[in-house]
Amino acid sequence: MTIRIDGLEKRYGSVVALRGIDLEIPGGGIVGLLGPNGAGKTTLVEIMEGLREPTRGSVSVLGLDPTTQARRLKERIGVQLQSTSIPLDLTPAEVLGLYASFYPRSRPIDEGLEQVGLEAKRKALVRNLSGGQRQRLALGMALIHEPELLILDEPTTGLDPVARRGIHEVIRQYRASGHSVILTTHYIEEAELLCDRVIVIRAGEVVADGTPFQLIAKAEGVSTLWIAFSGPFDPAPLVKAGATPHGVEGNHHRFVTRDPAAAVVALGDILRGQEVSLVDLRMKRPTLEDVYLELVGGDADGEPGEEE
Repeated sequence: MTIRIDGLEKRYGSVVALRGIDLEIPGGGIVGLLGPNGAGKTTLVEIMEGLREPTRGSVSVLGLDPTTQARRLKERIGVQLQSTSIPLDLTPAEVLGLYASFYPRSRPIDEGLEQVGLEAKRKALVRNLSGGQRQRLALGMALIHEPELLILDEPTTGLDPVARRGIHEVIRQYRASGHSVILTTHYIEEAELLCDRVIVIRAGEVVADGTPFQLIAKAEGVSTLWIAFSGPFDPAPLVKAGATPHGVEGNHHRFVTRDPAAAVVALGDILRGQEVSLVDLRMKRPTLEDVYLELVGGDADGEPGEEE
């Protein structure tokens, strides 16, 4: 078991940041932590990293207690914080060399630069790197000692889509080597694309936990169908199957339903029983974003003053 958390609580004065968190995270795969600002995501990962002490409960990371065995733990994990201060007048090669010296073993600097796609910038000053390149360098700093577990706190915030895709590829390659990743993010599509498991936290509590597919399957959201036929048709079979007409858009009749499988069966009944043929069918099913908004509701923007 890579991470085991039992009854974890964290308080900051009168503010309760975490409320009895229980989690088991086995090795391998990418686990995403989603939640609004103030939900407790950063507090949770900082306790895992040994940067904060819990108020109550127990935490085990790679079989170690982050509070009492922090030094041993930090030799085995890689961490990228929300904000990383990098010396501006060093080169990426010098930065990775400096961080490599902190650990009893590390990978060659050239390999570290190649891993994060910065070979061409090895002699450039950090001050002259783009935002995406600095984020990749920060990721390289977290990976230089070949950690068993990588913890990333919003690693792609503020990056353009191209730079974000580059970070995603590094994370996927690390996962492909059999390692584990814990990732906090505000980008729901990022979690849907990258994560094998998603944990949604609201007001310091876990409110959902599963694969993206499992969470979407449990959603109460509706599916939308746009259907174009070769001529007039009777929508009664679709309505009987629970689909509600929502008007016409061009040549397409729009329906919404909570049971798209039943609607598709009804569509087959229409094609078999009526003198029409199917010209086009489009469907939009609930997404992880729909699930997220259902779960966090009015807390989507967080609560002022609450610790992250």
